[in-house]
Amino acid sequence: MSARVFLTGATGYIGGRLAPRLLDAGYEIVCLTREVEKLRARPWTGRPGVNLVEGDVVRQELLEEHMKGCAFAYYLVHSMISAGKAYAGVDRALALTFARAAEVAGVSRIVYLGGLGETGAGLSEHLASRREVEVALQSTTVPVTVLRAAMIIGAGSASFEILRYLVERLPIMVTPRWVHTECQPVSVSDILHVLVRVLELPETTGRTFDVGGADTMTYREILQTVAEVLGLRRRLIVPVPVLTPRLSSLWIHLVTPVSHRIARPLAEGLKNRVVCRDDSIARLTGHRFQTVREAVEAAVSSLSGNEVETAWSDAGVIPGDPDWAGGTSFSDERSITVRAPPEVVFRTLLQIGGDHGYFAANWLWWLRGLLDRLTGGPGLRRGRRHPTELAYGDAVDFWRVSGIEPNRELTLRAEMNLPGEAVLHFDVKPEPAGSRLEQKALFKPRGLAGILYWYAVAPLHRIVFRGMLRGIGSEAEASATSSRDG
Repeated sequence: MSARVFLTGATGYIGGRLAPRLLDAGYEIVCLTREVEKLRARPWTGRPGVNLVEGDVVRQELLEEHMKGCAFAYYLVHSMISAGKAYAGVDRALALTFARAAEVAGVSRIVYLGGLGETGAGLSEHLASRREVEVALQSTTVPVTVLRAAMIIGAGSASFEILRYLVERLPIMVTPRWVHTECQPVSVSDILHVLVRVLELPETTGRTFDVGGADTMTYREILQTVAEVLGLRRRLIVPVPVLTPRLSSLWIHLVTPVSHRIARPLAEGLKNRVVCRDDSIARLTGHRFQTVREAVEAAVSSLSGNEVETAWSDAGVIPGDPDWAGGTSFSDERSITVRAPPEVVFRTLLQIGGDHGYFAANWLWWLRGLLDRLTGGPGLRRGRRHPTELAYGDAVDFWRVSGIEPNRELTLRAEMNLPGEAVLHFDVKPEPAGSRLEQKALFKPRGLAGILYWYAVAPLHRIVFRGMLRGIGSEAEASATSSRDG
């Protein structure tokens, strides 16, 4: 009988990739998620041995109930985005609750993926918080295997996205002094291998391991390596002493898809040397870790082949639909007849956003994305995981998929900075002539600012929403004609 594994963070970057690899290794998995529907969109959730349970790590009784019968438990939880500045205290409390629940449920071992960095005084708040989580998880009788990882390089990882966008967009970079700090990046495939392998090695129980790749480089050297792999000229990098972590994070926010809420703790941590103190995990697992160049090449290959399993933007709560029936609310509703079957119309609709754009007036969408970035929002640079496929919970620029029914409905909820809540909904209905495509933009304002915002942008709706609807229709008809002629 295969061992059962309790997995948190399955909607996140690492957890979403770890789950299918645990199944491949013969384990049954119990995935705790705040949104089961979001997780069901992952292709591996239909495999045998997968149990999805809804909840969070706040309630100890719920954790105890679902952990029963599990031999191992992975702790891949981080509240850095959801808890804001208070994330360190929240993370410590959640880890304590998790450890106590594991002890009551009879779990044999906890596996935790934390951050690599120098020990002792001088740690950034982010790395210090990771150490506090380790201590909290180790506070009960349940042994913990701690893996302290360096920067993770993989398609869709926050670290790699920062590197890639900085290199692609800035031939000349004015950087803080941290570009001279040494780091030992590790590929996401190596991290996943180790996370699974430690379950098979009893000697890893109750121990802490540093996990890094084959190379130790400065951040300056890493940036130049990324440029080389992307086929770009060497970047001119000018370190200056005046860029604080706050300024660095704001700059990262403006230039890359990564939010300043994620960039700030990452930027603060760059001052710490992130190098393995021993290679015991490599010796125990017998695994050859990739070089930085190999890791970057693999990430670029996955991006170009549209094979990004998970992305840093996958994590996050999708709030329930707002109550459109109460208070002031606005809508913009439009529809057209499209001479194409519903499945062709829907397939065309699924290309919305990302590199494809919004079918019309892309310059206006670009401008809205820029304004959103300047005010702290995600903007358009977050893109999307796959150019032609969407699933529940996927990020689409400054939207997120909050509803999808194949060949019928698509709902996008706005995550841009707005004085209210916004939803963009599409319905595809069959008609004798082909299909009826209905588009509805809904906005529930917050106070007077929200009402003024709606009236300010309403004149642009004719250009943006009407153009988008017609653009989807035109592309769908062209696609249907091409299929018939072929």
